[in-house]
Amino acid sequence: HIAPGSKGIMTFHPTAEEFQNFSRYIAYMESQGAHKAGLAKIVPPKDWKPRKSYDDIDDLVIPAPIQQVVTGQSGLFTQYNIQKKPMTVREFRKTANSDKFCSPRYTDFEELERKYWKNVTFNPPIYGADVNGTLYDPDVTDWNIGKLSTILDTVEHESGITIEGVNTPYLYFGMWKTTFAWHTEDMDLYSINYLHFGAPKSWYCVPPEHGKRMERLAQGFFPGSHQNCEAFLRHKMTLISPSILRKYGIPFEKITQEPGEFMVTFPYSYHAGFNHGYNCAESTNFATERWIEYGKRAILCSCRKDMVKISMDLFVKKYQPERYEQWLAGRDTGSIDHSRPTPEAKEFLGEEEGRCSPSHEIGTKRHRVCLDVPDEVVPKDEEEEYGKKARLGLTTQVTGAEECKDTGNLTDRKAVLFFLITSFHNLKRHTDDAWYDTFHVTSDFTNVSCQRLSQIPPPNVKLFESRPFMFLYVNMEDEPEETEEWAKPLAKLWQSRPYNPQAEREYNQLMGLQAPYCSICLLFHTYDQVRTPLSCLNYSSAVVHRSKPLIPEMCFSTTNDKTNNSSNSGEGQLSTPHLEEDGTSLLVSCSQCCVRVHASEYSQSSVCLSLPQDCCLCSLRGGALQRANNDKWVHVLCALAVLEARFVNIAHRNPVDLSYIPLARFQLCFYCKRRVKRDVGCCVQCSHGRCTTAIHPTCAQAAGQLMQPDDWPFIVHVTCYRHKSPRNKAAMRELEVGQNVICKHKNGRYYQCEVLELTIATFYEVVFDDGSYSDNLFPEDIENRDCVKLGPPTVGDVVQVRWTDNLLYGAKFVASHSIPMYQMEFEDGSSLSAKREEVYSLDEELPKRVKSRMSKASDMRFDGIFTEKEVKQGSKRQRVINSRYREDYIEPLIYRAIME
Repeated sequence: HIAPGSKGIMTFHPTAEEFQNFSRYIAYMESQGAHKAGLAKIVPPKDWKPRKSYDDIDDLVIPAPIQQVVTGQSGLFTQYNIQKKPMTVREFRKTANSDKFCSPRYTDFEELERKYWKNVTFNPPIYGADVNGTLYDPDVTDWNIGKLSTILDTVEHESGITIEGVNTPYLYFGMWKTTFAWHTEDMDLYSINYLHFGAPKSWYCVPPEHGKRMERLAQGFFPGSHQNCEAFLRHKMTLISPSILRKYGIPFEKITQEPGEFMVTFPYSYHAGFNHGYNCAESTNFATERWIEYGKRAILCSCRKDMVKISMDLFVKKYQPERYEQWLAGRDTGSIDHSRPTPEAKEFLGEEEGRCSPSHEIGTKRHRVCLDVPDEVVPKDEEEEYGKKARLGLTTQVTGAEECKDTGNLTDRKAVLFFLITSFHNLKRHTDDAWYDTFHVTSDFTNVSCQRLSQIPPPNVKLFESRPFMFLYVNMEDEPEETEEWAKPLAKLWQSRPYNPQAEREYNQLMGLQAPYCSICLLFHTYDQVRTPLSCLNYSSAVVHRSKPLIPEMCFSTTNDKTNNSSNSGEGQLSTPHLEEDGTSLLVSCSQCCVRVHASEYSQSSVCLSLPQDCCLCSLRGGALQRANNDKWVHVLCALAVLEARFVNIAHRNPVDLSYIPLARFQLCFYCKRRVKRDVGCCVQCSHGRCTTAIHPTCAQAAGQLMQPDDWPFIVHVTCYRHKSPRNKAAMRELEVGQNVICKHKNGRYYQCEVLELTIATFYEVVFDDGSYSDNLFPEDIENRDCVKLGPPTVGDVVQVRWTDNLLYGAKFVASHSIPMYQMEFEDGSSLSAKREEVYSLDEELPKRVKSRMSKASDMRFDGIFTEKEVKQGSKRQRVINSRYREDYIEPLIYRAIME
C-alpha cells in the first residue's frame, strides 16, 4: 500500500558534520524525495546524546495526564481524553509497568499490532501528554528541539507570540496502547519527534498527495462530526485502522521508531500511531519556505477556541513580498505540488528544480463549496456552455418547449438532435465512459420517437427504446381536501390514490429546481414548508448543474454485520468516479419522470423509470427508485435511512437487499396512518432516548422533520416532532420596549415580565493558567486593572481574575465581547438582565423545560411567590476545561457509562 511514485518512508544517517545544520539537512532530505511519503526517520550520529543521564527526572511533574477512552468497533473508533490528577514521572513509570498497564508478550511487530487493534477499546491507558519543557541539556546545540531556528521562529522573534508545543517543546510520557489519533499538524506545519528512552513507538502515515482522500474517507464514516466541524480530524479523536485504509484503497505506510531516533512529519501528512510501552518523547513544530503555501491554505478548526491559528501575513510579507498585495486582497490562490521540495533544497538540485512556486489559477481564496450558487457569480461562458448541454434528459433538467419547437420536419429534428448529442459528447469527456455508454434517451422534449433516434446514434452511445407512460384518468373530486400544509403537495402522490403520472412529474420537477436539487439528498435537507409553485419558478435562474451531495458515501457502504460476507458487494469503493476533487457531482435527470439526482448517488445504468413503480418501504410516489432483491422497488432515500437495508453492489447502488429488515420496522407511520388505508412501508424510529415515534423517511422529510448524518456505525439521526432542534437564533425577532415576554426569575421559575430597555453588556474572555477559559467575565472581575475606566486590557496581557469563590486566579486576556442585553421587570418589581436567547415571546412555542417551570404570579394567593430560594448567579459562570490536546471533557456519569 505504498503510494505510486513514493519511495516509502526513508531513513537517513547523517554524519556529524551534516548533523550540525538542521534546516540544511531537512532541505537535503526533501531533495531526496523524503517529503513525498509524509514521514521520515533520522538516526543521529553514534556519539550524539541530547542528555547525559535520565536518572534525575523522577520528580518531574506531569500536570495533566489523560486517560484515553476509546469507543467503536470494526476498525473505526473515537477517542475521548479524560483528565486525571497530576503525577510525577516516578508514579507514571510505576503505573505503566504495573500488571494492569504493562506491554503484552509478542514475537514480532505484526503480532503486537494485531493485539493493539484488537484491544484498543479495553483497559484505557494513561498518557502523560503535553508536558511543557525539554530534556535536552542546555549546552546541546545540534538538533535541539527547543532551538531549531527555522522560519517558524519568525513568529516569536518578530511578534513576540509563544505557542506552547508549536514553537516550544512538549514532552510525552507514554505507556502500552497510548495513542495519537489521525491528524495533521497545526497549520499543516512540519513536526519533529525524538524518542528519548523506553519502548518503541509505531507510526502510520498517509502521503500528503492522498490527504484529501483520507479526509473524504473520515468524513464518510463520521459525517456527524464533519457536519459540526469541517476540520474535525484536528480534534485528534478519530482512529481508523490500517485494515480500513487498505479496504478503501487509501495508500499508507508504517514504521517503528526506536529510542534515540528522530521522526519528521511533513506538511499536510496525516499520521497516527501508538506506544509499545513506557517511554518518553519530545516534540515540536517547525517550518521551511515550502510550508508557507500549506499554511495559507490550511483548513482550521472553527468549533474550538483554543485551536492554534498563525497569521500568515508576516510570512507572506517576508518571504513572498511580490505576492503580498494579492494575498491581502484574497487573490493569491493556486494548487500545491506535493512532490516539489522546499526552495532551500536548490543547492542540492539546481536553481530550477528547487524552485517551489504554485501554479496559479483564476479564483478567490478557498471557501466551502456552496449548494445554492447565485446567478451573478456564475461565469457567462460556463452558463452558456451548460445551456447548450441541457437538452438531453441525463445531463440537466430543462423545460425546453420554446427552444425545441416541433416544425414537423424530421430533417430539422435530426439536426437539433445531432447538435444535442454532440454537446453530450463534450460533457462525456468529463465523466465516466462506462456509465454514459448505457445512456437512456427519451423523446420528451423533441416529440421524435426513440425508434427514429436509434437511426442516428453517435459512436459509443446506445439509444434504448423508451417505454411509454401509462396515462390513466384520475378523478380526485371525491377525495377529502388536505388540511396540513406539509401534505398538500403530496395529495396526489399517496400510493393509496390512483396513479397520476403528471402529478409525479410536476413534483419531481419542483424538487429538482429547489435546493438541494437532488431527490436523494432530500434525506438530509429540511426545507421550509411554504414551497414555490412550479409555475412561479424561472428555470433559467433556478437551474444548478452540479452541487455538493449531502449523502456521505458511508451511508451506501455501511452494512449490518451479518451481511459482511458478500463477495460482490462492492465494498471498498468509498470514492466514486462521479465525485469531483472539489466534492461536487453532476446533477442528472430523467427526461420522462423528471426525477433529478447526483451522478455520484445513483446507478451506473439507466436513470429513467417510466413505468409506475411503488416503493415497498414507504407510502409515497415520486423520487428516485432502485430495484430491490425481492423483485420490488425502493426509494434510494428509504434504503439509506433504514439501517438494515443494504446496497449489494455499492458502486452501482443496486440492487437493494431488504432481507435483513426486522418485521418490527413494518408498522404504522405517525404521519401517513390517517391518509393510507392499509399498513404499508418500513418505519424508522426517533433517535432521542426511548422515543417510540415511528415514521417513514419520506413522510418525515416532507413534514420537515430533522434528519442528520450520524457517526458510524449508525447512518441517520432522526429527530421527531416531539424533539425539535434548539431555537434558531438567527430567526428570533428583536424585542421592543414595553413588550410582554416570558423570562426566568431569580427563583428559577418562569414568569411573564415586561421589557424595560435594551442595553449593551461587555464581557471579557480569558484563558486561565491551567488551560481552562471563561468568556463571561465582567470588567470589574479584573483586579489588577480598572477596566471600567481604562477599558479592556491588551490581548495577551496577564490579568488577575476575582472568581466566584472570591479567590484570585492568573489568566491571559483574550477578547472583549459586547452583547445586547434586555432589562426585564417582573410583577414583584424586581428586574434582571437577560440575553435574547433566554427570553421567549408570548406567541412562541415554549420548550418542555420552560412549560414545566411556568408560573403566573398574579394567580397566587400567598406573598412568598417571588421569595423562593434564589439561584446563585455566580454558578452560571463556568470555567471550561480546554487545552490543545485534551480535547473533550466528559461528565462523570457519561464516563462511568463508557467504562461499564
